[in-house]
Amino acid sequence: MTSRKTTVVSGFTRLATRFAKRCWWRAIGAALAVSCVLGATAVDTTAPPAPILPSDLHWFTPASNAALQGAWVLGAEAQTGPYLLRVKLAASGRIPPHSHPDTRNSTVLEGTLYVGFGNRFDEAKVIAIPAGGVYVAPANVAHYLWAKDGAVVYQEAGVGPTRTVPITH
Repeated sequence: MTSRKTTVVSGFTRLATRFAKRCWWRAIGAALAVSCVLGATAVDTTAPPAPILPSDLHWFTPASNAALQGAWVLGAEAQTGPYLLRVKLAASGRIPPHSHPDTRNSTVLEGTLYVGFGNRFDEAKVIAIPAGGVYVAPANVAHYLWAKDGAVVYQEAGVGPTRTVPITH
């Protein structure tokens, strides 16, 4: 049979041990937090990222499609890594069936873009994507685009390197 004194001492010892462990973890946590803050302050000498404004974009028109203009917002076709491509398609403009080696997520910024999937341009199979809508063109899946109701501006996001592969018949 244990005495009341032994039980009290044993309970006190367990409590003290728990308290010491908690304090030890808190001390380590505080030291890490201080070192991270001091380290970040000492190392962070870079300027904040600059925004990319519409006036900063350099537009190009492919020789094969006068209704199309594009501008690389981030990255580029031949670069490895994420990219953004802004596209303007003139009213009634079409982009014939083509594919890309990467999946492209496209957001319509202005107008309504009509998108179809397949190796042949079929007006009956297009889907209207209004401003604010997004469509996904999976890698290596043929698709085509149409500015049926008026001019359209959309932005494609993907991971390069990439290219456009025309579908020929």
